[in-house]
Amino acid sequence: MASRDAMYVAWGPDLAFIYNDAYVPIFPDRHPTALGRPFGDVWSDIWPRFGIVVNRVLAGESMRFEEDHIPMLRGGRLQDAWFTYSLTPLRDDTGAAQGLLCVTREVTDAVLTRRREEAATAALQARTEALSIVNEAGAKITAELDIERAVQVAVDASVELTEAEFGAFFYNTVDAAGESYMLYALAGADRNAFSRFPHPRNTDIFAPTFRGEGIVRSNDITQDPRYGRNLPHSGMPVGHLPVRSYLAVPVRSRTGDVLGGILLGHPEAGRFDDASEASLVSLAGQAAVAIDNARLLQSAERELRHRRRAEEQLRQLNENLEARVAQEIAERQQAERALQQAQKMEVIGQLTGGVAHDFNNLLQVVSGNLQLLNKDVAGNARAERRIINALAGVERGAKLASQLLAFGRRQALEPKPVDLGRLLTGMDDLLRRSVGEAVSIETVLADGPCTIFADPVQVENAVLNLAINARDAMEGSGRLTISVAVATLDEPARRLHPEMALGPYVSLAITDTGCGMDAEVMSHVFEPFYTTKAEGKGTGLGLSMVYGFVRQSGGHVAIDSAIGRGTTVTLFLPRSECAEDVAGTDHQPDAVHGAETILAVEDDPEVRLTVVEMLKDLGYDVLAADSAESALAVIDGGAAIDLLFTDVVMPGDLRSTELAERARAALPGLAVLFTSGYAEDVIVHDGRLDAGVELLSKPYTEAALATKLRQVLARAASANAAAAEPPSILLVEDEAIIRMSTTELLQDAGHRVTACASAEEARGELARGPFDILVTDVSLPGESGLELAVEARRLRPELGVIFATGKDSVPALDGGTVLLRKPYDAAQLAEAIRRLGPAAAAASRPSP
Repeated sequence: MASRDAMYVAWGPDLAFIYNDAYVPIFPDRHPTALGRPFGDVWSDIWPRFGIVVNRVLAGESMRFEEDHIPMLRGGRLQDAWFTYSLTPLRDDTGAAQGLLCVTREVTDAVLTRRREEAATAALQARTEALSIVNEAGAKITAELDIERAVQVAVDASVELTEAEFGAFFYNTVDAAGESYMLYALAGADRNAFSRFPHPRNTDIFAPTFRGEGIVRSNDITQDPRYGRNLPHSGMPVGHLPVRSYLAVPVRSRTGDVLGGILLGHPEAGRFDDASEASLVSLAGQAAVAIDNARLLQSAERELRHRRRAEEQLRQLNENLEARVAQEIAERQQAERALQQAQKMEVIGQLTGGVAHDFNNLLQVVSGNLQLLNKDVAGNARAERRIINALAGVERGAKLASQLLAFGRRQALEPKPVDLGRLLTGMDDLLRRSVGEAVSIETVLADGPCTIFADPVQVENAVLNLAINARDAMEGSGRLTISVAVATLDEPARRLHPEMALGPYVSLAITDTGCGMDAEVMSHVFEPFYTTKAEGKGTGLGLSMVYGFVRQSGGHVAIDSAIGRGTTVTLFLPRSECAEDVAGTDHQPDAVHGAETILAVEDDPEVRLTVVEMLKDLGYDVLAADSAESALAVIDGGAAIDLLFTDVVMPGDLRSTELAERARAALPGLAVLFTSGYAEDVIVHDGRLDAGVELLSKPYTEAALATKLRQVLARAASANAAAAEPPSILLVEDEAIIRMSTTELLQDAGHRVTACASAEEARGELARGPFDILVTDVSLPGESGLELAVEARRLRPELGVIFATGKDSVPALDGGTVLLRKPYDAAQLAEAIRRLGPAAAAASRPSP
C-alpha cells in the first residue's frame, strides 16, 4: 500500500493487521511488531469500545467517524489523539465480509488548535464580561456622590466579578489603640451576621491592608501563618461566616492615605486568582476616587462631579481614534496660541511697566507744579484756564498709562469680596448718564448674592467701558442688557480655557443691539490701539484694558457678535465664598490738612521738590531724602516721624520695602504710604497689592494726596490702638504634643489661646466666642483644616488664617492667609502672625 493516506487492513479469521508506511507515525511504539498480528491484540487497550465498531463493519456496515477521540500510547505514556477515519468491509468471492479496510487521518493538531482557540475565545469573552462589569460599576461609582451607595456598588461588583461568597468594605477609623475598623458596606451576607461581634481588630491578617502595604491573598486562610493569633480568639470567632479563600485590597485616597479596604471571602479553598486581584484593584481604585470626591463635596460644599469622563473618553477613543487625534492636535494648537499670546502679553507688560514708571514720574512733576502754580495765579482767569487745560492733558496721559498697565496685567489691584448686584445697582445713574436717554438699560440679576473677588474700582471701569462701547455701536440709540449669573468651570470647559482654574465663577454679560462685528474684527478687538471708530473717537484701549483686568483677576472674557445682530461681551470673574464687607469700605475723611511730620523719600529731584511743596501746602512738617539709605539716616538721627512717604522704585541696594521694615522697627506704629508709577514685583505680586500695603499711584493730585494721607494716618492710629492687646487665637492641632507646645509658645507671647484637637471641636468654639486668628493643621481627623478655614471665613470674613502644616503649599483663600511650614519655632510663629497685619489682629474687637 504505497498510498500517502494512512490505512490498514484487518483480514481473515484472526483479522491479521496489515498497514502501509503512512500509518507508522500514528503508533510508532507498536511498529513493527504489530504487522500480521491479530487486530484485537494490537488494539487490546481500546478493544472494549472499538471491538463493537469492528463487529458492525464485519456485519457488512460501512462507518465513518469525525474527530474520534482515541488515546494512544506514545513515548511510553498515554496521550490524547483524535482521528477522522472510515471503515469499509472487505468481502470474499462469496460476498461474505472477511475483513475490513480503514482509511484514517490524524487530526490531533487541528482539534487541539481549535480547542485552544475556543479556550482563548472563552477567556477573552470572560475578560470582556469582566471589563464590562468593571466599566459599568466604575461608571456608577464615579457618578455617585453618596459614600455609602458608591462603596456598596464597588463591593457588589467585586463579589460578582470574583464569584466570592461574600464581600465587605471596612472604613479605616483606627482608634488610639489601633483596634477599630467600621463596617461600611456588605454583599452576599446579612449585616446581622456581624452584629454579635466587635469591630475587627488590628490583627496580622487585617493590618497589612489598612496600613496600605498591598494585596493580601490566601488560598486557605486557615493554613496561613498569620492566622489564629488574634487573642482571645484562635482564628474566626464561633458563629462567624465560614472563610477559607481570602482576598483583601486597600482603598487609597489621592493623597496616599488608606481610606479602608475591600475584603472578599469564600468557604472553599483556592477560589481567587490573579484575575480576581486585578478586578478588585480596579474597583478599589474607582471606590477611592468616589470616596474622595464625596468627602470633599460633603465637607466643602463644592461641585466636583467632573470625574465621570474617563469611561466616555475611552469609548470615544476606541470608536474614533482619528477624531481624538484631531482633537488633541487642535487642543495643542490652542495651547500654543495661548502660550504665544501670554508671551506677547508678558513682553508688552514689561515694556509698559518700564515706560509707565518714568512717564508717570514726568507727569507727577508737571501735575504737581501746575497745581502749585494754580494757587500763585489765582484770580488770573486766562492763566487759570491754561493751567486747567494742561492738567486735563496730564490726566489723559495718566489714563493712557493706566490703560497700558491694565492691558499688560501690571496694574496694582486691590481685590476684595464685592456683591456684583449691589455694585451694578449703585452704578445705575452713572450708566444712564453715560449712554444717554435714547438707550434703554435692562439689568437682570441672579437670585441671591453674586459675590466676586475683584477690585471694585476696576470692575466699575470695565462695566463703564463696555457700556460706552455698546452705546457707540448702537449710534446712541438702542437697548443695553446687563445680566448677572452664577457659572461653574468644569473639566470639559477648561479644555477650551486652560488658563482658568476649575471652580465657581460669576458671569457678567453686556448685550447691545448695535451693528455687530465680523470674525476679522473680533480676532483683533482686544489688541491695544485697535479700533474701528473714526479718527479722534477712541484710543482702542477700552476693550484691551477690560481684557487685561479680567485676566489679571483670574477670569476670562468671551465675545459673541455678528453683523446686524449686536454684540455680547461676557466677563467671567472668580466667585467669592466670603460675604461683602460693606461696612469696611473706606470713607472720605472730613479733614484734608494735617500737622503731622512726614518723611518724603524720592530719588527724582524734580518730583521730590514738587512733593515737598505739596505736603507743606497741606500743613505737614516735611523731611526729605533722596534715597533709602539717607532716609534711614534721618530716622536713626532721632527725628519724630508720623508717616513715611516713599517711592517704590529706589536706587541703591536697599529696597523701599526693606526701608519700610527697618523704619517700623525703629519707630513702632509708623504709618507707611508708598507711591509709584509702576510697582510690580516690589509691593505687587500676581497682580495684587500685598496685604497691609498702602499705595498712591502716580501721577496724583494734591486732593488725592491729602485724602490718602488722612486715611493712612487714621488706619495706623486704629491699628496701633488695637495692637496694644495681642490677638486671640484658635489653635487646631490633632497631635497632642504639638498642640501643647504651640499653646505654650503663643501664651508666652501674650496671646489668649483656645486649643482644639479636631475641626468639629473648633466649630463649637467659633460659635461661642470671637477670635482674631485661626491657626490650623491641614490634615485633621474627619474634616480637614482647609474645610474648617473655608467655613470659618464664611462666618467671619475678616478672620486671619495660618495653615501650620508639613505641606509645601495649600490652596489660597480670599483675604489674609499665611503658610507656616512644620517644624517651626517661636520666631517663625510670631512672624506668621505679624504677616497677617494689624487688621487681622483686631478683626473681632470693637473699634476704640
